[in-house]
Amino acid sequence: MSEIQAKRQLLQGNEAIVHGALAAGCRFFAGYPITPASEIAEQLAALLPKVGGTFIQMEDEIASMGAIIGASLAGVKAMTATSGPGFSLMQENLGYACAAEVPCVVVNVMRGGPSTGLPTSPAQGDVQMARWGTHGDHPIIVLAVSTVSDCFSLTVKAFNLSEQFRVPVILLSDEIVAHTRECVQLPDAAELRILNRLKPSVPPDWYKPYEGDSRGVPAMATLGDGYRHHVTGLVHDDLGFPTEKSNEILNFQQRLMHKITRGFPEIMLTRSYRLEDAEVAIIAYGSVARSAMRAVDEVRQRGIPAGLLQLITLFPFPRSHVTPVLKQCRAVLVPEMNMGQISREVQRVNQGMCTVVKHNRVDGQCITPDELEARLVKL
Repeated sequence: MSEIQAKRQLLQGNEAIVHGALAAGCRFFAGYPITPASEIAEQLAALLPKVGGTFIQMEDEIASMGAIIGASLAGVKAMTATSGPGFSLMQENLGYACAAEVPCVVVNVMRGGPSTGLPTSPAQGDVQMARWGTHGDHPIIVLAVSTVSDCFSLTVKAFNLSEQFRVPVILLSDEIVAHTRECVQLPDAAELRILNRLKPSVPPDWYKPYEGDSRGVPAMATLGDGYRHHVTGLVHDDLGFPTEKSNEILNFQQRLMHKITRGFPEIMLTRSYRLEDAEVAIIAYGSVARSAMRAVDEVRQRGIPAGLLQLITLFPFPRSHVTPVLKQCRAVLVPEMNMGQISREVQRVNQGMCTVVKHNRVDGQCITPDELEARLVKL
């Protein structure tokens, strides 16, 4: 970790993501400039060479995703960063990384869409795309940042989860968080828990590159280290060779999903605020969670027992964290800068336990505390 990271400093969200990536051990970045994520590439272009890393500006986001897959297979922690249009282009290679179980981190700083949309305005319209953008049943982890401090800590967490479970991790930010500046105290390197991928413990002749351990996660050899490692996007057997045998296909699909379900306790992250005696609650994520926290404080002063459940992990959806809130409260408000993407997930879990109301904004403006305070009063 560089000296600049060990002291209190004023950072914007995109800059904190950069410092988090470097602290986690990221040593390769491939990307293409795009608003509002460009500062991530700009900062890493300057800082990666200083720690022995490599920065490459690619010709487009398709190539960027391919490059970080290759770097990860070669044994390097790798990341790219983009916004909605670029994230769309990455989906095919993202699916390849899921099938080949290649750990990597993809940062998507969301902006208004679809298509070119609103390049400089905030939105949260890529939530379901982050989970289901690439085709087929596939495992993936999606985290959402809310503060500049989150940008650092959750970038580290994204790399840890990616290496631990051999899966791509999507880190969702938005234009507000990306360009907010806050004074933050970044931890010293010695204080951080950094996880690395499991290496083979058997001789090369015994190695099966897709044979899962007790968690369903295979040990991952580095290409060039003497271990045979066949990589393909086709459904494959434990040796990595394509298969059409029903039992091997089933084992492959089930193991991909089970390694994530077995990791739920470590993967599913939320943050509770004043929920102990809440009768009404907000379930929010990203920059909207900050407005929600202020709104909770304001209505509390008016005698309304409100609370907030901030979703940090969006997928796998933290059902076990959401259910107690739905059982406890008579009404829940789900505000989002989209037409209602996480609110559908909340409704799916709810099944009539309480009243769930959505609050949406898609005009390129942030959801304010005043808006949410007014909705809570009505509830």
